[in-house]
Order: sequence, then C-alpha cells, then structure tokens
Amino acid sequence: MPHIVFDKYKKELVTPSKFNNISFDFVAKSYNFTQKKRNPEYKIAVTNNNKEFFLTLKSKDESLLLKADKVTRVTPVQIVKDAINSYAETVEANVVFSNTQNFNQKVKPDQENLKDIDFFVNDFQTDKEIQIEIGFGSGRHLLHQAKENPDIQFIGLEIHTPSIEQLLKQLTIQKIENVLVVNYDARLFMEFINSNKVGRIFVHFPVPWDKKPHRRIYSNAFINEALRVLKIGGTLELRTDSRKYFDYCTELLTNLPKGKIEIDINKDLKVSSKYEDRWKKQGKHIYDVTLYCDNLDEDISLEYDFSFNKEIEFSKIIKNICTKAIVEEDYFIHIEDIFIIEDKRDSGLIQVTYGSFDRPLNKYILIDEKKAKYFQDTPLPTSANIKAHNKLKEILQDD
Repeated sequence: MPHIVFDKYKKELVTPSKFNNISFDFVAKSYNFTQKKRNPEYKIAVTNNNKEFFLTLKSKDESLLLKADKVTRVTPVQIVKDAINSYAETVEANVVFSNTQNFNQKVKPDQENLKDIDFFVNDFQTDKEIQIEIGFGSGRHLLHQAKENPDIQFIGLEIHTPSIEQLLKQLTIQKIENVLVVNYDARLFMEFINSNKVGRIFVHFPVPWDKKPHRRIYSNAFINEALRVLKIGGTLELRTDSRKYFDYCTELLTNLPKGKIEIDINKDLKVSSKYEDRWKKQGKHIYDVTLYCDNLDEDISLEYDFSFNKEIEFSKIIKNICTKAIVEEDYFIHIEDIFIIEDKRDSGLIQVTYGSFDRPLNKYILIDEKKAKYFQDTPLPTSANIKAHNKLKEILQDD
C-alpha cells in the first residue's frame, strides 16, 4: 500500500486547496480521540483525476504516517501516490520513508479496460457470451483465454492493485480489446450480471482462508449466484492446490439439490501460472472440480433508493448514536468510527459496516450542513445493503 513516513513538517494543510491539479477538500479528525484520549487519526478528502478518496494520517511511533484509506481505495494506484506526494510537498514534510516514487513506464496502460463497479451496475451491456475470471493474479490464464476467444467478452476480477496494473499493461502491449477489468469483491459483483449470460466462471487458485473460512469465495450463496448467471451448459471451474479447499468446495457442490460435477487431478491446461509450475515441480497435486449449469433463471430486479431525505444534525448524532452492532436475520449494521470535519460547523463523517454477514460493505456517510450522502459512491444495490440502508436511515433521521 502506498505510504510515506515523515517526522516533521513546516506548513499546515489548508482546505479547500489545490496543488498539482489535486484538490484537498477537507480534513476530518477522529471523534474518539477527544473521548478516549488516544492518538488522533485524520481522514483527508482528496479529488484527483475526477476520483474522490481519503488519505489516512496517523501517528507512528515518533513520526507521522500518511497512507491510502482502505475503504475508499481507487485505481490505478498512481492516483493515490500522486496525492500522497502532493500532500508532502504542500506541507513541506521531512520524509523519512516513501514507497510512492514515480517511475517512467515505457508502456502506459490503457485505462479504458478498467471499469468502476458502477459501470457494471448501470451501463454494462453486451450481446456476446461473457466469461469471468475471479482473482486473475498475474493474468496469464486470462490473457490466453482472451486471445484464443476474441468473440467472447471477458471480465477479470481482482482486488490486488499491482496485479491489475500488470494485466492492464499487458492488454495494451498485446492489443487485446475483449477484456474488462474491475477491482471488486467477486462475491458482490455477481449480483450485477444478467441471468443466463455467462459461459464460464474461472476460480483458479483462490486463497484457501483456512483460518478465516468466512472469507472464502466459495459459499452456498456464491454458488447459487454463479448458477443464476450461467447459461445452460455453462461451467463454474475451480482449480486449487489446496486439498482442504478442494474438499470444502466439493462438499458444497455435492449438497446441491441437483447438478452435475466433474473432478480431475493434475489435469494439464494449455497455460498455467508461475505458481502452478512451481507447485508441480514440488510434487504438489492440482485439483479441479467443475460444476455444470442445467437450468434457466429469471433476472433479478431490486427497487432501491440510497438517499437520505431528511435533515440530520451531526452534533446530535455523535452524542446519541449507538456503536453496538445491530444484528437482524439477514443483515447487520455496525458504526465503526466517527470523524469531525475541521473548519466546518456541525459536519463530519460516519464510518459504517453493514449488509450481508458473508459480504459486509464498508462505507463513509458525509454529513455537511445537515445534508447526508455516501462519500465516493452509493452502495451496491444488494438486498442486504438495501435493508441495512433503510434501517440506518431510520436511525440517523430519528427525530
């Protein structure tokens, strides 16, 4: 994650201000600092390349650490690096460590292939068959499939930013035009693909998460979503070197009410990842399990409105809001933190986690002049998120 460490600075950051075409919009300080006497944490609102996000500033030993905010991460990562570097220049920081240096790239990745999640929610349409690869890593398999099948629309899902940038660079070098890339959790993404449109879903060498099984991509909910988007004869294809993960997924698949699966051990593919090559040299087994879809599904349609339609007094909220998690049958809400915007009266941020237990959503709610909105973008319209938002709205707008 891009960050710098500095031990002192000469100037205070003035907001709103602009430096190197980067806007510093406001600074918010953790409310718990004033309540619990801990070291303060700051959220610095930045706009760069028409993208809004936060930088986090906090104490680190005897120094200060400025880094990207995990909740509002954006791609490409260079956007964040430029913002961090501009902040350091603006305050004239004495930087003692940095991993944000800019290096000239011989090939500049084409950002047309990179899409925000909103594109798939609101604008994505295609008459082509879709194939999806979840966690494409180095991109070797996805690139091979795209070149071999130019008439298929591929979508690559990955949350590791360097992997995304590596793939984007290769798409430019190899002039591949039938791949769209999105930096998002695949467990959430599947809900925004129309039913019966996907030919194949590849899940190659996912993280097993043996100690945190709730983070695994495979679950009953994920498998059901995969079956909904797959066309008849379409496949969900797992490839893993983990026997534990293979056994876990096989148990899920064999407990479906109906379906067909195929299992292979050490099957050779036309292309393999560098890790797979290494594992084979070490004598590790590679397991494949393929699920076939044999039924049609109707498209899902959800009605939602993620606005806040009443005035909200931030000063009242921070005094009365409950930080204990609210747990309902099919969703939850947990207020994670509260931040007060400096230099603005009765304004601040509420950091909240809510939605599905298996696929929680992290968001900030910005309250300014009694008007509230989600910072950066609205939540994805999943059924759990819609229910959680409506409940949260009741809490915040309670008279």
